[in-house]
Amino acid sequence: MSKKKKISYFSTNVSATVSVALVLLLIGVMALVGISATGITQRVRESIGFNISMRDDATEDQILSLRNQIEGSSYVSGVEYISREEAMAQWKEETGEDLMEVLGFNPLTAEIEVRVKAGYSSLDSLMVIESQLRANTAIEEIKIHRDQVEAINAGLRKVGLLLLVVTVALLIISLALINNTVRATVYSARFLIHTMKLVGASAGFIRRPIVVSNMISGVLAAVIAMAVLVVVVYYAGTDSMVGAELKTLLSVEAQVVVGVALLVAGAVICAVTAFFAANKYIRMNYDKLF
Repeated sequence: MSKKKKISYFSTNVSATVSVALVLLLIGVMALVGISATGITQRVRESIGFNISMRDDATEDQILSLRNQIEGSSYVSGVEYISREEAMAQWKEETGEDLMEVLGFNPLTAEIEVRVKAGYSSLDSLMVIESQLRANTAIEEIKIHRDQVEAINAGLRKVGLLLLVVTVALLIISLALINNTVRATVYSARFLIHTMKLVGASAGFIRRPIVVSNMISGVLAAVIAMAVLVVVVYYAGTDSMVGAELKTLLSVEAQVVVGVALLVAGAVICAVTAFFAANKYIRMNYDKLF
């Protein structure tokens, strides 16, 4: 290969590596956004629950027994007990009214606020839990905000579907861009492929260095994309509010998984695309190379 062709092939590879890095960066951002959205969705679902109003004549032992039963259940993500006195204090703080002075007694009941895990946040699951707790004689009423639960779940389903459609569309575009970029690098070596055919090189011998070089370019592109992501996440984490959210939504393990996935994706996609592109030019006649 002449010096001019070597420089041209090298510049093509550099451009291809940068292009693939940009596409992998987009995929990495999509992955991190998806992980964050999953965390937010789970957090919202785990804010769903119900309130249990206790009977006025419920004893401390009955209330404690019920609390222990609920806290030991598999569906619970959080439990908060509000006594009658605490409920009265909250009422006075929120409204400025002292019901004890107005009525002469405390009309409020003790309550247990229950938040469920994400897997139990559907209305059907909450209804099943309600039916199980109804047997407890210390319970006066179980309040499930049905309209709110249905609205939250419907909204989350719509957001999830929208994110899925956008992710699939961006993935298809990303794969098409990587495919075209790698094919361009193989195209720049088409005359070298033909020359190697003329001297009797086998298809495997011709194809191997092309596949390996593009695989290395894919790994290098993934490393560049990972470096940019690390810098972005790091500087976003320096903000006190954003940083706290990032630590909650994006664990170190999740970021490592995304990084490994980018490495594998860069290597595999570039290698597979280069394999088929090389085969195309290995089979192509000389007249069609122009």
